[in-house]
Amino acid sequence: MNRHQSLTLAMIVISAMLLTGCSSSGSFIAANVTDVQLQRNNFTIVAQNVTGESQAGYLLGGTFSTGFATNTFAVARVSGSGMLYKEAVENLWKDYEAEHGPAKGKKVALVNVRYDADALNLVIYTQAKLMIRADVVEFTD
Repeated sequence: MNRHQSLTLAMIVISAMLLTGCSSSGSFIAANVTDVQLQRNNFTIVAQNVTGESQAGYLLGGTFSTGFATNTFAVARVSGSGMLYKEAVENLWKDYEAEHGPAKGKKVALVNVRYDADALNLVIYTQAKLMIRADVVEFTD
């Protein structure tokens, strides 16, 4: 195999890896959520600092966070589902229900929602981790 053929083969392999790899971007957009305004004395705080987290690991890629969004690009996901925000919120409600019972049927809402993200970037492995923390209020009327 000559140099030109080797270079062509390398370009095909790299292109195939980039086109068939994984990409994940999650974000929390405030325009897509209900706005809870606590203007009247019609609620009680039933839980503080309820947490939920999720993570996913990938090969040959990178992860970065820009505030409301955590982004990953990689060749292959090797752990987690890649649905960081969905899983973190589900785990937050599991944390709440473990101490306070089922939320179903209650008039509860998340307030003071905070997001933290962590990224581990090694040469061949990257991991995205998302943590959500919130307080839970229950409306009384």
